[in-house]
Order: sequence, then structure tokens, then C-alpha cells
Amino acid sequence: MSSNETPRGPVDSSRVPRYAGPATFARLPRLDEVGRADVAVVGVPFDSGVSYRPGARFGGNAIREASRLLRPYNPAQDASPFALAQVADGGDIAVNPFNINEAVETVEAAADDLLGTGARLMTLGGDHTIALPLLRSVAKKHGPVALLHFDAHLDTWDTYFGAEYTHGTPFRRAVEEGILDTEALSHVGIRGPLYGKQDLTDDEKMGFGIVTSADVYRRGADEVADQLRQRIGDRPLYISIDIDCLDPAHAPGTGTPEAGGMTSRELLEILRGLASCNLVSADVVEVAPAYDHAEITSVAASHTAYELTTIMSRQIAAARKDSEAK
Repeated sequence: MSSNETPRGPVDSSRVPRYAGPATFARLPRLDEVGRADVAVVGVPFDSGVSYRPGARFGGNAIREASRLLRPYNPAQDASPFALAQVADGGDIAVNPFNINEAVETVEAAADDLLGTGARLMTLGGDHTIALPLLRSVAKKHGPVALLHFDAHLDTWDTYFGAEYTHGTPFRRAVEEGILDTEALSHVGIRGPLYGKQDLTDDEKMGFGIVTSADVYRRGADEVADQLRQRIGDRPLYISIDIDCLDPAHAPGTGTPEAGGMTSRELLEILRGLASCNLVSADVVEVAPAYDHAEITSVAASHTAYELTTIMSRQIAAARKDSEAK
């Protein structure tokens, strides 16, 4: 798409009430309605990798429903993301709920196809298992990527019950497979009890830096964002957000809640502080609507995905403008 082409945006909410019509993300067009997209929003209704409460398979559609409230202008980033780039809802990647290995392969293949069109991915989970195949696919295109991982938990454990692919192991597998840039790996929001101190030792050996939720509280969002920007530099960046990085007061609808988490305001402000980073794709996972109250979790997740989409749209528009100026 050139700068002269106008992206197709959301349904006009002054003509069609927000509660009416199909619940695509932010009421955007479907991918098949626009042909191709600069940013494809896709769901992965899969939660066979969870270790505690199930239900994240319904997270993508809950986020879409909550996203009906989103509006086309983002004042925090002074941008209209759906006018800057073509963003479309690519529907769901249908995966086998009874075979984790097959599901991982299916997600990777579907991501390959979408990234092959030139799109960046905004993926709605689903449990955190899906981050591994998404990272595999992104690394095929960009090489090893920087990773910014928002979560209450490290997700760098080795196995659960002997299983290598679970929602607690994706980033250990990713390090082992060489698809992450180990000079630029960060967890944000970590807190709560662990199985032992060795968990932290192993995580450090893989190259991860840790910003705890207490660090965010004491140092503030701006300082944390600045530290993360310095660590990431100009590397291609993948952001993976487990909604349980938020305190249960802000995200009760998740499978493994931990007390003492970040507020939704802190999360959004940190993301806005990363607007200059080279964000190539992202995910928001672990929304389990069965445990939600008044859509608190899905509303937070929809706004999180909106900020990430805005960052990608701004960068796509800027790159297109630079290319056409040459």
C-alpha cells in the first residue's frame, strides 16, 4: 500500500452502535475484506498448555468484544493507527486442542503465511505456549529478535510433567533454539513464589534481565521504559504480554493470578514509552474470561493490544514515507 491509498478503518460508531455488528478487533474489517494488511490481528483459541485454570481458549473473542469500545484516535500516542496503516482482523488460527505438538506446528505455519504477506502480527491468545511458534516464525524473517516479556512468571522452566511445550516453558525453548537475541531479553512484572532459587539462576544464565512489579512501583513507568529502550536498542523487537503481569485487581480473568502486580495504567505507560522501538510483532495472552468480572481483564487486554497496534502502525507509516521519499 502506498501513502496515496487510504486504509479501510473501523465501522463508524456514530452510525452503527458499538454493540451492534460482528465483533472484529476494534470493529475493523476482516482480512478477507481488504486482501492484505500491514498489521493482522489474529486469535489462537488454545489453552491445552496451562498448568492451573483453563479458559484462555476463549480469550481472543473476549478481547474482541471488549475492543468495541476502542476509538480510532489514540491521544496518548497522538496517532490514528487505523488511518496510518491497514489493520485487519485475520480471524482465528484453528489448532488441535488434543495435541500440543501439532498445535505448535499449526500456529507456526499460519504465522509464516501471514508474515510472508508483509504483515506484522498482533496475536490474541490463548495460553503462553503459543509464543514459541510465533517467535520461530518471526525469527525466520528477522533473525534472532529482542524479547520483552511482561508476566508474573518467568516462563523459562524446563518441563512440566516431562512435557517440553507448556505455557511455562516457551522462552527456555526459544533460547535453546537460538531464535532470541540473548543480549536483549527482559521480563517485566515478575513476582510471587518460585519452586526454588535455581529458577532465577537458570533464567539469568539464559540472558534475561528482570524488572519486578515492585521495581515498576518504586521506579515508575518512565524510568523502566527508558531502561528497556536502552537494552533493546534498534534490534527487531517482539513483545509478549501475559495479562497476569497485571495485579488480579486489574486482571482477575486469568489462569495463574499472583498478588502484587502492576496496574493497567503502568503497563500502558511503559508500552507508550517503547514507541521508538522496532516492534515487529506482539501477542497478548492468558485472558480467561470465565474468571473475569465486568470485563475488567478483557478491557485491559484490548487497550494493551491497541497500544501495540498503534506503535506498529506508526512505524509502518514512517517507513513507507521514508521509502517513497527516496
